[in-house]
Amino acid sequence: MVETLIDFMIGPFRSISQFYFEHQLIFNSIVLGAVLVKIFTKKKESTN
Repeated sequence: MVETLIDFMIGPFRSISQFYFEHQLIFNSIVLGAVLVKIFTKKKESTN
């Protein structure tokens, strides 16, 4: 029953989410790396 509800609610995104969950470590590492790069390369704002 739960599978039927999930298929109805998210429809075609089911296959995309299944691919994401299979490769979750890779995707999360990419996102975390992008955030860290953004934080460390942020320009310092000058207060004049």
